Amino acid sequence: MKALVIFITLTFVFTETIAQFSTTHNLQIRKANGKITVDGVMDEPDWALSDIADNFYQNFPADTSFAETKTEVRIIFDETNIYIAAICHDKLQGDYVVQSLKRDFSYPISDAFAVFIDPFNDKQNGFSFAVNPLGVQREGLIQDGGGFGVTTSWDNKWFSAVTREKEKWIVEMAIPFKTIRYSDEQSVWGINFGRNDLKRNESSTWCPVPRIFNVASLANTGSLTWETLPKKAGTNVSLIPYTIGGANEDYQTKDQNLTGNAGLDAKVAVTSSLNLDLTLNPDFSQVDVDRQLTNLTRFSLFFPERRNFFIENSDLFARFGFRQIRPFFSRRIGLDSGEKVPILGGARLSGKLNRDWRIGVMNMQTEGVSHLGLDGQNYTVAAVQRRVGVRSNIAGIFVNRQGFQGNSLNMNDYNRVAGVDFNLASEDNSWRGKAFYHHSFTPNLEKKAFAHAVWLMYNSQNLQAHYNHEVVGENYNAEVGFVPRLANYNPETGEIINRTYWRFEPNLIYKFYPKSNIINVHGPGLFWSEYLSEDLKTTERFVQLVYKFNFKDQSELTMEANNRRVLLFWDTDISFNNNTPISRGTYEFMSGRIEYESSKLRKLNYEIQLNYGNYYIGQLLSANGSISLRTQPWGIFSLSFQQNEIFMPEGYDNASLSLIGPKIELSFTKELFFTAFLQYNTQAENMNINSRLQYRFRPMSDLFIVYTDNYLPFNWSVKNRALVVKFVYWLNL
Repeated sequence: MKALVIFITLTFVFTETIAQFSTTHNLQIRKANGKITVDGVMDEPDWALSDIADNFYQNFPADTSFAETKTEVRIIFDETNIYIAAICHDKLQGDYVVQSLKRDFSYPISDAFAVFIDPFNDKQNGFSFAVNPLGVQREGLIQDGGGFGVTTSWDNKWFSAVTREKEKWIVEMAIPFKTIRYSDEQSVWGINFGRNDLKRNESSTWCPVPRIFNVASLANTGSLTWETLPKKAGTNVSLIPYTIGGANEDYQTKDQNLTGNAGLDAKVAVTSSLNLDLTLNPDFSQVDVDRQLTNLTRFSLFFPERRNFFIENSDLFARFGFRQIRPFFSRRIGLDSGEKVPILGGARLSGKLNRDWRIGVMNMQTEGVSHLGLDGQNYTVAAVQRRVGVRSNIAGIFVNRQGFQGNSLNMNDYNRVAGVDFNLASEDNSWRGKAFYHHSFTPNLEKKAFAHAVWLMYNSQNLQAHYNHEVVGENYNAEVGFVPRLANYNPETGEIINRTYWRFEPNLIYKFYPKSNIINVHGPGLFWSEYLSEDLKTTERFVQLVYKFNFKDQSELTMEANNRRVLLFWDTDISFNNNTPISRGTYEFMSGRIEYESSKLRKLNYEIQLNYGNYYIGQLLSANGSISLRTQPWGIFSLSFQQNEIFMPEGYDNASLSLIGPKIELSFTKELFFTAFLQYNTQAENMNINSRLQYRFRPMSDLFIVYTDNYLPFNWSVKNRALVVKFVYWLNL
């Protein structure tokens, strides 16, 4: 704990003294005198009176010059909307690069214009809105300063239109004040604009962003000064009712079921920056099925949250701890071992109190499920975050799971976690870090119920260096979190045994920028990850020497040499496929890997990974990859595969694990989509066929028709099949 306090003190002093990033990029946003019609035609007089953002800077392939492709942006507002118009010049002949007509396209591999807005100008959280030349929209949340891009799981209502002319395309946007969260007392917002012209293979931004950072980086925004302060958005309530019906049949148990349900979500803006989410009898069935993976590790795999109720301000709850040490993971609510647990209702209040303070409070109640042996549960999560310095913050979290017996509290059935995190981000984005301490409270598990860690990263044009260490006590019990490394399964007894562990993870990458027409950047990297027991004896070590080439056409080549050392506590089936286990003990083995990923800007693109080397007492040959054909913009036809061949010595069985997934994505219009895919998984002994028709009949309102089959892969006999129809309507009051 003392080391944690010293780290926080030193890093706070450092952030306050680091050289500040200065910018002369300023815009004034003026109020429109007349009506603005969003039609892609800038014929209103107010556009001619607005400030102009132009002279964009390259972000890719280099960041040392102005962009070759010209972009001009104007911005105005009225009582209800912020209006943004952009003239995107385009003098090169040929097709735009457009992946599909589906909403929330991938920005890095699509021609597009984007705006990045930081309403509190705190360099930490914001919003992104983008449009491609065919008028397809993309919106998302900017979290953690934008260092990891934009979270497009967030959906909301806004409006845009595009017109295409010779050598340019023009986009107009209207972003309602009701859509974003802001302060009516903040006169200066952070803002930046981005442009992709992928025919020229160029990405650019209005305020310069170094190419080592994501274009959504809020450390590199300019200033948007309001002529008059925006008013409060007024009544801002969205009701999102749903109905769902379906039929399913289990061919193994001969069960047939007809199901139906209805419920309501509501979003209420308590203030212009604080939002209340309510849900009554929610249906958290996912129309997007989780992608299956072959698992050759001894630990659980992580799948991201996609459910809309948890998305807005999700970083306030979900970014505590590390990826493998999470005190709160929302997929623990409403799901148990992949099965749905009914949720009676819930509420979540989250957002900003002012420029320095964010809060989040959530409460949800689930029903008991008799066949899973689950009683009803109440989940409460509270989080608070305080800005420190320019871009850093300190945050606290409390997570509580409380069990019920019938309608009464079970005072012996609870799990609680409390913790504090310090998140470091220097003003120029070159330093990032985290330090945290968490403690759990569970009956009869009082000692060694802690987790703490420190991470620090330095990032410059040529050098990227990380240092990380973690300590997790054997009784740290985050039941509403995700800590897969803590639990060790004993295949001999079926017990789960927790063990205290330490982890050290120093990494180093160096980059060269050659004067080449082919290679954009290349360089070596050294990655070291070592897990140790409580008495600091190595239980697992992974050392990787890598060399990576990034080409100017956005293709990549990676070569690796890997060394792994693993201590098996018990006799273990290392194929994880019901084969003969090998003896407990320490194993050390080498392998090599090569990966090539072609440019996704091409209509035909592919990715291939080959791995070969020793694997415990045998050898492992892996081939993973995908191939995709884009018939722009209406169809994408792809095939992904994973093939693992484990060769064992005499006395053991070889193993062959296959995962194959062909997929078809069709965009009939910007409102009607069809997706079908197959997942053939020999490790899970399952073949899944899933098809989905989506009709977006009005903004944020959808009709889904989903059909799915599951088969046994070795004889094609049907395990189960289901048909689901779901109707969602978004109503603004």
